[in-house]
Amino acid sequence: MKNTTMVRIGKASGVAVMCLATLAGCTTVQPWERGVLAKEEMSWSPNRLESTLNGHVYFSKEASSGGGAAAGGGCGCN
Repeated sequence: MKNTTMVRIGKASGVAVMCLATLAGCTTVQPWERGVLAKEEMSWSPNRLESTLNGHVYFSKEASSGGGAAAGGGCGCN
């Protein structure tokens, strides 16, 4: 009985620590900081043309469409 109680307490404290760690990373971006985050270097793919061409090649090889940003494999079953 003691072991199960200790395991539950351990799991609960682990979840609490994870929640606190996650919440510690949240912050509000101030208006004067948004200019820094909007720079081209901060985007997922800085070169839009290269990203588009890579996506075209990927989907041509996979024979599917729409799988890059949404769920599904392009089979139309969604």
